[in-house]
Amino acid sequence: MLVPPALVLFDLDDTLAPSKSKIDPSMAELLLRLLGQFQVCIISGGRFEQFEHQVLTSLGDSDDLARLHLMPTCGTQYYKWDSPGWTQVYAQNLTEAEKSSVISALTEGAKSLGLWETETWGPIIEDRGSQITYSALGQSAPIEAKVAWDPDGIKKEKLRSYVAAIVPGLEVRSGGSTSVDVTSKGIDKAYGVKQLENLLDLSLDQMLFVGDRLDEGGNDYPVKALGVSCVAVEDWHGTADFVTQLLDGTAVY
Repeated sequence: MLVPPALVLFDLDDTLAPSKSKIDPSMAELLLRLLGQFQVCIISGGRFEQFEHQVLTSLGDSDDLARLHLMPTCGTQYYKWDSPGWTQVYAQNLTEAEKSSVISALTEGAKSLGLWETETWGPIIEDRGSQITYSALGQSAPIEAKVAWDPDGIKKEKLRSYVAAIVPGLEVRSGGSTSVDVTSKGIDKAYGVKQLENLLDLSLDQMLFVGDRLDEGGNDYPVKALGVSCVAVEDWHGTADFVTQLLDGTAVY
């Protein structure tokens, strides 16, 4: 029989909800049920405000939020519930000089590689404090356009390699379907998981991670590389099915 995890971690976009969209009411219900039994962490590349929009507004003010851990910008920030609100525990912010270098490299790289799009939905480059994010079609692009832009990931990898060569002292990763993320060196989702290991006094074998980008090169892969048990899903429906099984004790992982 599998030993239930002490902490269940989730990616957000395309794992708990479609990209940049609110979680379905049924997913909100499942998360609240899960919080009644487990500690839960959401770790994703978006800003805290994105977590609020996509998840928190659907969860209400349950006392069980004390068991929810939020790690925006790939674990470079950590928020904990401290009734009546959320408190930032840490933030590994980039310096202003680093931000300027990254923004220049992303802009120049995207333009020289022919990846600077003119038809976009919102800002292409966003300063998230601890992370600079390039989103080829803008922050609010429709899902269909995002999926069609770079289905094989070649465009993102070209830009990632270009920028990494210019800012070797920083971490440059492929993010979501159209994004490239830049943080301080050595900081990715594995960093966030290691922080929780220490802060919550848990071992990695007490954790379970659910994500849609666990393939090598995906932004969830660093968690898998740590040795954390992982479950790969393709969308939030797959996550909902797995959480249901986890709650009734029939999950296999």
